[in-house]
Amino acid sequence: MTMAPTLRKVALIAHIISSVGSLGAVAAFLALAIAGLSSEDDHVVRSVYVTMEVIARSVIVPLVFASLATGLIQSLGTTWGLFRHYWVLAKLLLTIFTAVVLMLQMSGIAHVAALAADPAFSSTDPLGLRRSLAVHAAGGLVVLLVTTTLSVLKPRGLTRYGWRKLQRQ
Repeated sequence: MTMAPTLRKVALIAHIISSVGSLGAVAAFLALAIAGLSSEDDHVVRSVYVTMEVIARSVIVPLVFASLATGLIQSLGTTWGLFRHYWVLAKLLLTIFTAVVLMLQMSGIAHVAALAADPAFSSTDPLGLRRSLAVHAAGGLVVLLVTTTLSVLKPRGLTRYGWRKLQRQ
């Protein structure tokens, strides 16, 4: 099944916007996480973690899921297919992995934001969890850079399923 050209272009634009948007949002989240770890000003640290929670919940989560949904639409509605090429399959698995890790991190992000909203919060409070947020953001950024690179380079290589489909045609 192949989508009509106009629909394919709309789906592609939506996928690019959601994918690049999530890349930028995660980069901003990482910058805030680093600022939260490096600042000695308790007011800055408190505002950083409250902001991070808003960005994660309102921007990163919707964009990652939009990227996953539009990627599925793109792969199922074009000749690339979902399981024909290794690069498409790798992108799918990496995006699912990113979404799962993100959802698992949301409780920690919300916890740090709730602590930071308390005026008694100090820049030395849950340091391990705050470091974890920075590490996970850096890891997420790397994964998103890999998926973007795969999208641009489209490395050769058919899966077994892709070879069988090719042989039948």
